[in-house]
Amino acid sequence: MDFASYIDHTLLKPDATRMQIRKLCDEARTHNFASVCINPFYVPQAAKELKGSRVKVCTVVGFPLGCTPTAAKVAETKWALEHGAQEIDMVMNIAAAKNGEWDIVEKDIQTLAEVCHKSGALLKVILETCLLNEEEKVKACQASWSAGADFVKTSTGFSTSGATIEDVLLMRKTVGENLGVKASGGVRDAATAEAMIKAGATRLGTSSGVQLVTTGKAGAGY
Repeated sequence: MDFASYIDHTLLKPDATRMQIRKLCDEARTHNFASVCINPFYVPQAAKELKGSRVKVCTVVGFPLGCTPTAAKVAETKWALEHGAQEIDMVMNIAAAKNGEWDIVEKDIQTLAEVCHKSGALLKVILETCLLNEEEKVKACQASWSAGADFVKTSTGFSTSGATIEDVLLMRKTVGENLGVKASGGVRDAATAEAMIKAGATRLGTSSGVQLVTTGKAGAGY
């Protein structure tokens, strides 16, 4: 299977350097990945590195806990879009979800979806499925759909575990064909990547995209 078009080539480590970001962008351009996913600080550099290519610049908002106020997430999002981001991966308000405050969860997502769509950008909502029970996962998908998000995403890669086949199947079942589904965290070999896609994933978040498309195997990491 040709995985390249599914891959969000990811480097979100706090100690990532400009040289590493440059390499990430070079690799993404060479292999025609869907996007690079980086921390907001590096958005201007990535936008410059990828200018004229088909690779999108994706960044994270409210990362990795999701518990920042909506106004803070809006400010992060606007700054990122103004500096070249084309896709935003926001972390859902996990605390509100655990409290059963789904109106807060949905409004948080809706506000960011409106900001993104005004700029022609996509919004992906990170659910952090490892912290949710099955009912909460379903409600989180439904809230994302109702709020106007473009994707639901399994994980930040910074919590207790990453994507599972079961979670991707449940997310796809819940959103149908209405939203994209991104599997991230733990996609480290061709068999897993193919299984995630067959389960319904339309994007794969991984820090080892090059190894995956060239050898069928990826190293440990996001």
